[in-house]
Amino acid sequence: MKYFIFGIVVLFSSVLFPSLQAKEKETKKANIAYHSKRLPKSQKQLSSKVSAKTFSSPFIKVAKQVTPTVVYIQAEGAPAYDQQDPFDFFNDDFFNRFFGVPPKRRPPEQKRISQGSGFIISPSGHILTNFHVVGGAKKITVSLPKKKGQEFLATLIGGDERTDVAVIKIDPPSQDDLPFLEFGNSDEVKVGEWVLAVGNPFQLNATVTAGIISAKGRQNLQITDLEDFLQTDAAINPGNSGGPLVDLDGKVIGMNTAIVSRSGGYMGIGFAIPSNMLKNISQQLKKKGSVSRGFLGVSIQFITPELAEVLNLSDTKGALVSDVIPDSPADLAGLQQGDIITHMNENLIESPTELRKQVMDLEPNTKVSLRINRKGKMLPPITVTLGTDGQSSFTSNATSSHMLGISVDNLTNENIKKYGLRNNDTGVVIVKVDPTSQAAQLGLKEGFLIMALNHQKVKNIRDFNQALASVQKNDRILILVKQGAFMRFYAIKATP
Repeated sequence: MKYFIFGIVVLFSSVLFPSLQAKEKETKKANIAYHSKRLPKSQKQLSSKVSAKTFSSPFIKVAKQVTPTVVYIQAEGAPAYDQQDPFDFFNDDFFNRFFGVPPKRRPPEQKRISQGSGFIISPSGHILTNFHVVGGAKKITVSLPKKKGQEFLATLIGGDERTDVAVIKIDPPSQDDLPFLEFGNSDEVKVGEWVLAVGNPFQLNATVTAGIISAKGRQNLQITDLEDFLQTDAAINPGNSGGPLVDLDGKVIGMNTAIVSRSGGYMGIGFAIPSNMLKNISQQLKKKGSVSRGFLGVSIQFITPELAEVLNLSDTKGALVSDVIPDSPADLAGLQQGDIITHMNENLIESPTELRKQVMDLEPNTKVSLRINRKGKMLPPITVTLGTDGQSSFTSNATSSHMLGISVDNLTNENIKKYGLRNNDTGVVIVKVDPTSQAAQLGLKEGFLIMALNHQKVKNIRDFNQALASVQKNDRILILVKQGAFMRFYAIKATP
């Protein structure tokens, strides 16, 4: 009987107590709701203000810390009327008077002035900014927010046009109280994280805007040659270029560089160069005034689900080698077309973007260890000594084609410099044109790049000769030629 009564008590307690607790909670909620309704309006507003200030306090703290380090930059370039008119008798008044031409009035020379932002990165006065703000300037003036009305002349220490980064330096009278910013780790930044952009848009000094990281690793935007941008919706406008993008610890995670806009103003999409890239570049610029990067010598592409299926891969991670540049570090180390690079220095390679970024963060002559998946089998680690990015690995091998009436050569460093080509151009360069040939009549000239023959891609003299090997007398040859930023097809009849 005792056990029976005990069981009944336990049963009732297990059913009754939870219901009593639930009722008690409902009563408390009702009391809270009742009393909150009776709270004076002023107390409700006070509670709202307290919560808003609590949310705002990190932003206030960071803004106070960062704004003294952000400077206003004004760069004066060459005069706008520094080019001479070739039809103006050599711009000589003697010739004008001799031929009875009245002296030509010239408009007053106007200096080209660019304006932007920058931020101090060392107590000795080094300032990081965009290359397009200070590149080619004859005079650079820096204004510090703490010293209103006081300007300092700055020296260009070095610039990297491929990433649009430059370092300038000022020499203030006292460096003891010169504030500066430290770099954060942009790889650890998360999409959705709060950030602040600081700069001088429309010459409004020390303007602070807030937003989040919208995306990471933005590329192929055609803003710079080497892109790995952070995207943010923090308001960025003209004049913000070169200003810092900071996290809520006050650390630099990026440098504001460009916006996407139809109106020229803010539309919610801004791009910043990530801090890990900035740190590497700024250190090299401070040390030697220029930037050198590692070079592997492969063309790589993403592995799509379709390719993964064909290649019998379990996932799409890695970088698929679509081409190996002859005589490049990759070629000398034995990499082959179709290889999949899965690791570099034991770091997993998720995508071609990650491999490219890791290689270019390293100095030339650095040895790296690559893990390769070749036709489904993992090879032993391959050691590669990186070359120098931007330096052609091709040697001169000029050849003449009587069928085309031209002579072409590889893209050597000398040819790139001589014809004003870009380091990342591909093809063979025309070094001579027979003035009596059809090529000359069509307008082909020295310095033009031949990129394809009869739809066969041409990267070097070997490709060029192979493409011509099957051409017969009087055949029409389709040539893809690049001149500057423009490409055009030409049809030339092969002559004996």
